[in-house]
Formats: sequence, C-alpha cells, structure tokens
Amino acid sequence: MKRSALETVESALAAIEAREPELHAWAAVDAEFARRQARALDQGPARGPLHGIPLGVKDIFDSADLPTEYGSPIYKGHRPAADAACLALARAAGAIVLGKTVTTEFATMVPARTVNPHNPRHTPGGSSSGSAAAVAAGMVRFAYGSQTSGSVIRPSAYCGVVGYKPSYNLLSRSGMKMGAESLDTAGVLARNVEDAALLAAGSAMRDDLLRIEKLEKPRLGVCRSPNWKHMSREGADAFTDHVQRLGAKGARLVDLELPFDRLDDAATSILAYEMARGLAWEVANHRSRVSPMIFERVDKGTAMPFAKYHEAKAYAEQCRRQLVDRFGDLDAILTPSATGEAPLGLGSTGNTAMNRLWTLLHGPCVTVPSGNGPAGLPLGVQFVRPYGGDRADAHVLAVALWAERAL
Repeated sequence: MKRSALETVESALAAIEAREPELHAWAAVDAEFARRQARALDQGPARGPLHGIPLGVKDIFDSADLPTEYGSPIYKGHRPAADAACLALARAAGAIVLGKTVTTEFATMVPARTVNPHNPRHTPGGSSSGSAAAVAAGMVRFAYGSQTSGSVIRPSAYCGVVGYKPSYNLLSRSGMKMGAESLDTAGVLARNVEDAALLAAGSAMRDDLLRIEKLEKPRLGVCRSPNWKHMSREGADAFTDHVQRLGAKGARLVDLELPFDRLDDAATSILAYEMARGLAWEVANHRSRVSPMIFERVDKGTAMPFAKYHEAKAYAEQCRRQLVDRFGDLDAILTPSATGEAPLGLGSTGNTAMNRLWTLLHGPCVTVPSGNGPAGLPLGVQFVRPYGGDRADAHVLAVALWAERAL
C-alpha cells in the first residue's frame, strides 16, 4: 500500500532522530514545517514526479522557509526572501523540504562537522558532506549537492551512494551561493541512479531524464586521467578490479588517454581567480570570520594577472573540444570516482584529483557504488561524457544504471 506524504515524512524524521546525534548531517531541520507540507500534499492532487518525497537541501542553496548560512558564521540566521530556482521547481513538482544539509564553509575545502556514516573516524568528503551522509544513512532518498572541484562525486563515493554532477548549468544556479562561476555546478546525491535522475528531472524541467534508456554491453573508454599519480595503491587496485568486473558483465572496453597535461593547472588557476571574485564582499567586510584556508586561495587569486586566468579558460575550452573528438562512438568514459576510500581523520575532505578535471570539462558525471575497499569503506566508479548535446546527461545516466545493476 502506498504511504501518505505525512507517513513518509515521519519515517524520515525518525531516521534523523536515530542517527543525527552521531553524524551531524543537518544544518537545520524543521519537523513541523515538513509535516505541514506533507499534510497539504495529502489533501490535494498529485503535483508532479516528486510528489510527497522528502528532500535534503545543501545549505549553499537559498530557501525562503529555512535559514541559509552557507556554512559560514557570517550568515548565521540568514533568511533569504526566495528559494533557489532548482528548489522552487522541486517544490512545484511535489517535493517536501525536510531541512538543510551541512556544507563546508562556502562549499570549499574547509571541513565541516559531519562524519562518515560507515565509520565516524573517517571524512564523509565535501563539500556536500551533509547530503552524502543523510542519503547514506537512509534519512532521505535524495538531496542537493554542488560541485566546484569534486564536491558531489567524491563524498558520494566515500559514503556509498550515487552522485550525479549534471552537465554544467543543467540545474539552474540562480539562488546558489557561488564561489567559482565557471566551475560551480548544482548536483544530486541519491540512493540509486533512478532517484538521482528523478530529482534532476523535477528540478530542471527535464522530463527526458525520467525515461532512462536500458543499455546492453555499453562501450566504455577506460581513462586513468592525467592525475592517476594521485591514486592510492588500494584505490588503483580496486579500479582495475572494477574494470574487469564490468568487462565480465559485457562492457566493451577500450583504453582512452587524455593528453591534457596542463588541465590541472588550469583548474587551479580558474578556481583561485574566481573565488577571489566570488567571495570579495566576505573577505573585505568579515576577514576575521573567514577561514585561513580560504584566504590562502583567495590571496592567490587576487594576485593573479588576468592574462593567466584568460589563458587557463581558453585552454579548458580547447580541451572540451578535443574531448569530443577523442570520445568518438563511446557510450561513456569509465574513470575512478576518488583516489581511494575515505581517508582517516576529519581534518580534510579528501583529494579532489579524480574530479576537478572533469568538472572543468563541464560534462555530466555519475558515480555508482562498487563495493568496499580494504578498510571496509565504500568505493565508487565514475562515468563521464563530454559537454554538449541534448542527450549527454540521459545517456550517461543510462550507462550508470547499467553499471549499478552489473556491480
């Protein structure tokens, strides 16, 4: 028997009550607000594909009914006048805003208080740390995240959930606090590929994402990327095993090399320059309340000549065009989601090396769980397509769905 929206909300609130004291996944939860939304939905007709489903919202997205603090003490108690565009669309499609999930400070590399649901001594990743932990702990089916370097894919892999970083700007960023405007991408963390596609479809007016194609024997380009040197030994061994498992399930595998030797430097330059612009007000007016880790990057961006930034942007665009040519007739690129399992300790959110190049290339990325590593923590594999084309996101989701079932 189908549950009512109120019953679904009560179940989610019970899951939060059970594990939130340990995980610290939520920045704000308003139980009565969630119940009011559920009761209103139960009294009316179905509103859309997200009808009656509780949603976690990373606290980098504005919300009119809940505080939006961007992980910073500067914005404590801040109440925007309107929802972010993607959130407004999700609510119009019937989603219930359960609360705001923890983000690192301004969605950067500064760790927040959330811990990994599989082992609290390990990081959940970041910056979408609260969303990853909330989905992994069964508190919600899905939640919003955002990615500037690796903030959707990496925490999803660390926490053993599906992460979907759509094509650049597929989900509107209106009402999202941005730090690097040519990198920041709104995304989704979910319990499975179909749920990720469901939230994205309802949040972006993309009904094509509701109809995921069923693939057989996808053609995959196995790419270790120019940043392979950052892989841990255990992570590299696990990726080799994942490739073999997918091949045994019918995937047609070919090796794919990316000769983009300057892309990592370009990503670093663009991030620093744009962060200096994006956080200009906060640094100018609240310097003592901004983490030193952020200052270091902002200061580099402030000192950077425009010519260096312009050159990095031009090189990234060149690489995007070259990737389309190299991609050929592949269904997706297969590459690691992270350098290995979630590292021990909470002083870092982990290495973004296996994510930041793909973020800069702007194409859609999906990570699916692929088992556990030697420390007993989750691992994931990532599927990528080049930027552009009406079906890029739908097709990479189809490959991810095939792999989810194969693994």
